[in-house]
Amino acid sequence: MLTGDAETAADTATQPPEATRRARAASAAQQVVRAERSRILATLIRVTGSVDLAEDATQDAVLRALQTWPRDGVPDNPRGWLLVVARRRAVDLIRREARRAGKEAEAVALLDPVSDSPEAVRDDLLRLVFTCCHPALSLDAQVALALRAIGGLTTAEVARALVLPEATMAKRLTRAKQKISRAGIPYRIPSAEELPGRLTGVAATVYLIFNEGYTAGVGDDLIRVGLADEGLRLARLLVELMPDEPTVLGLLALLLLQDSRRAARVGVDRRPLLLSEQDRTRWDRAAITAGVELVGRGLRRTPDHPDRYVVQAAIAACHALAPSYDRTPWDAVVSWYDVLLTVHDTPVVRLNRAAAVAERDGPAAGLALVAAIGGLAGYPWFHATRGELLHRLGRADEAATAYRAALALDLNGPQAARLRDRLADCRPESAGPGAQPAPGPTGSAGAGHAGTR
Repeated sequence: MLTGDAETAADTATQPPEATRRARAASAAQQVVRAERSRILATLIRVTGSVDLAEDATQDAVLRALQTWPRDGVPDNPRGWLLVVARRRAVDLIRREARRAGKEAEAVALLDPVSDSPEAVRDDLLRLVFTCCHPALSLDAQVALALRAIGGLTTAEVARALVLPEATMAKRLTRAKQKISRAGIPYRIPSAEELPGRLTGVAATVYLIFNEGYTAGVGDDLIRVGLADEGLRLARLLVELMPDEPTVLGLLALLLLQDSRRAARVGVDRRPLLLSEQDRTRWDRAAITAGVELVGRGLRRTPDHPDRYVVQAAIAACHALAPSYDRTPWDAVVSWYDVLLTVHDTPVVRLNRAAAVAERDGPAAGLALVAAIGGLAGYPWFHATRGELLHRLGRADEAATAYRAALALDLNGPQAARLRDRLADCRPESAGPGAQPAPGPTGSAGAGHAGTR
């Protein structure tokens, strides 16, 4: 079965020329809109001073683009087109309110030219990042709002990324935007003295944006390229802004090292490939070199106080530098996880460590650690990891139950297909200690710890 780009190509091959042209134009329009949406929103928030107004105007511009571009073609300056349409919509909305509140001057001010130079766009994006991640908001609200505003995720996608019900997330987003308005939170880049204290929410947000792109929560594709690229771009901006800050050095290193495997992560059948199955000659060596250099810089700046992102990047570097899967330095990986637990002790980190221990010491050792972890009943990779370890131990019925539990939760199409394949392997004749070992949970069908997918 074909999905994503392959499916589109198959469909358009059988369409008449005009339909094919429109389908390709629609696809191109969607890609451009996805790339430009956060930039337009960031600029409009600066101009209008209202997150809600900017979101409404941006959404209107996006809908008009998706209606007209497939017919007329993508304009030469798509960002400029979107910005003009969005500003006009904002003017209309303000004028409507002005008639009731005497605010005509606000609408007139919006007619002034707005710079869309690379420097202006960069600063607007950073303003948006730090406004969403203002300390007046709870950390959960910071991450949720930035995923919605910067990453362009729907409310449902944000809820899934943060493992919360959609209704709860909708209320949280509404409250966060209301607080920004009521508290008069300034739309600006913090001063140099303020930056270190603002990093926790910003780094978490950028990582989650990247991660939703690196492995999409749902849908037909394993990778949402636009979101992964957006996360990388924001991490680079943070390094430009704070070149000596270990957190941003570690964050960018981690993203580069994970993304270096992008070209090797999907097979010809569009199934995700485990780390042990990937062709390492397709890994991006330039990204690995840059990531390892950043890890070194981060470690030199944190000799006594480990930083969670630098440590995670060090784990990813262990995988990136291993010449083959069977030469992965599992002792080093487990040791780095022990360090990570001293600064970031979460159930997911413990699951990832258990997966690494399983590679080093065997599935029984890993399974014992997994059994001691609580709080992950709604996390599909907890069940998938259990399934892989149980399968390795020849406990096929229990493995099948674990795989079914994983499949009952949110997964993207390729991941679900891979787990269905593993479920089909849970037959008596294919299980048992003498059977061919199942791919380890540290590849991608399992916990997917830093550096393994």
